[in-house]
Amino acid sequence: MPSDPLDDLAFRGAVGDVLAVLAYGEISAFSRLATDADLAPTLAGREQLARLAMTAFGNYDLLAGRLRELGVDPEDAVAPYVASFTAYHERTRPSNWLEGIVKAYVGDGIATDFFREIAAYVDPTSRAVILRALDDQVRSDQLLDIARVALIADPVVSGRLALWGRRLMGEALSQAQRVAAERESLASLLSGRFGGPGFDLAQLGEMFQRLAERHTDRMARLGLSA
Repeated sequence: MPSDPLDDLAFRGAVGDVLAVLAYGEISAFSRLATDADLAPTLAGREQLARLAMTAFGNYDLLAGRLRELGVDPEDAVAPYVASFTAYHERTRPSNWLEGIVKAYVGDGIATDFFREIAAYVDPTSRAVILRALDDQVRSDQLLDIARVALIADPVVSGRLALWGRRLMGEALSQAQRVAAERESLASLLSGRFGGPGFDLAQLGEMFQRLAERHTDRMARLGLSA
């Protein structure tokens, strides 16, 4: 591998793919949070979600900027992922506002955990950009607070939301596996082809187990069973 790993065009392409998946995820989160803001039952809730949507757009801008630094057009980079993301969001379409909030909290949280794992395999500059974009504790805490208030107001929905959370977990993990499998560059990155130990099958299983454990913790903070 060259002294500068980004001189390897295959590695550069893999890094671009990671950035592109994340960028499309953030622009999608912006759209969904903006829609959820319109549906919020209170002005305070609308304001919170609008601010979170702005944060998601800022993350997109950050990731798109890094793509441009690598000489990649963001629109071209995200194109291979549009159909996959659209299918995922169709399968996990919320039936009401609260399900949308739980989806943003749970589904986006799983994606964040997954890409934090992958970030270890990209170049240091891109890793710093990715980790900055994934620094979502404020977003997570605010979504958690919004969902908790709604659950206190209507505790009857807890059972249904627990089932919804389990469905989101299954779909999000399937989505992560599908994206990694469909793009040879991402599979090569995870396998260690560009340096580093890489994931063997056992380690891949351990990674998905970690994602499941974090999901359980996330649901517990909502007061729901995973």
